[in-house]
Amino acid sequence: MALALEDRLAVTELIALHGHLVDDGQLDRAHEVFTEDVVYDLSDFGQGELVGLAAWCEAALALGAANPVAHHVTNVVVEEVDGDRVRVRSKGLGIKADGSCGSVTYEDVVVRVAAGWRIRRRKVVARRVPLNGVGRGA
Repeated sequence: MALALEDRLAVTELIALHGHLVDDGQLDRAHEVFTEDVVYDLSDFGQGELVGLAAWCEAALALGAANPVAHHVTNVVVEEVDGDRVRVRSKGLGIKADGSCGSVTYEDVVVRVAAGWRIRRRKVVARRVPLNGVGRGA
């Protein structure tokens, strides 16, 4: 059975909500985006995995002014795994206070819980080279 359009929309809006809450400093509302036991994988940035909302929030606060001032998400693709779990890939752009920006890919596992859809696992993959390094030899 295909994922209902209403669920696709809810998942897409969930992915977008993350940036709004973080950029507004509303970390106390992270439970609206993540499960309590979320695994937030920042291994690509040398920071390992953060486990749980408290660890995620503490890391954001510790980063302080080095956090992006704006998180933008685009290219959201939702793939149903089963009725209560989906995989989501999206592109993220982070704008720093100095105007510089970076690009990542978010690889999410999103689950349906009593309160609605929530991200249970997020892997943040840095994008540092064009074509992910695929190319012809020089």
